[in-house]
Amino acid sequence: MRRNKRLTTKDVALLICFTALYTYFSFIPAFPIVGLQGGAITLAAITAPIIGIILGPYLGMLSTLLGGIVGLFFAPSFFPPSLISGIVTAVFAGMLYVGKRSVCAFAYFSLLFFFGFYPFVGPVWLCPLSMWFQIIGFLVLTSPLQSMALKNMRNFNNYSRLLLAFFTVSLTSTLAGQIAGSLTFELISWPIFMEDVNFWTGLWQLLTWLYPIERIIIALIATFIGVFLYKVLMSANLMPSLTVHKHHENI
Repeated sequence: MRRNKRLTTKDVALLICFTALYTYFSFIPAFPIVGLQGGAITLAAITAPIIGIILGPYLGMLSTLLGGIVGLFFAPSFFPPSLISGIVTAVFAGMLYVGKRSVCAFAYFSLLFFFGFYPFVGPVWLCPLSMWFQIIGFLVLTSPLQSMALKNMRNFNNYSRLLLAFFTVSLTSTLAGQIAGSLTFELISWPIFMEDVNFWTGLWQLLTWLYPIERIIIALIATFIGVFLYKVLMSANLMPSLTVHKHHENI
């Protein structure tokens, strides 16, 4: 039987709505980006995992890419690390939702490896402890907890399980985005703009306990907002056709 993989009017409408929402939130700073003067993690970081789960990996990537480009050129505190972080978060959340956990695990490990072992200034060389929560994120991603979360995504009647499922997916995907954003920061900053190794050592030491709190807050807010939107869209049969098809295909 031939599968219909074309975009529908409903898909396009949701893509436009979520892209506009992501663009708007890219103008609202939430947390400063430590080490990048004027840069901030915006409220768009909260919407990225929601966009990925609802729109799926491909439409989610397109939505965060388009919204992020607008933010990059016009939002005063939206910098390249935020752009890359949002795209990666949405793609990860979408890939997890459609059951591509092995792909996510490989990509997460690869990002973590290149970030940690970035020449001379990567945290492995200067402050390995700073990667502790990112490593926990990888362990969660490859554990039965992630498998349970993916199964519970379709359990609309059990609110507590749906919350836990959303939180697990949101946390691992936003951590993947954080690693990608940090790697981007390394690429654009060293050695041209920030060559001092002492600066990088202090940065990783400061972030050791800061980014876990930041990511947990992002995942929690994304969970409560995302579950509400997810239940509404599923009840009204408004989820994108490609996402629903892929989700049922992997159940």
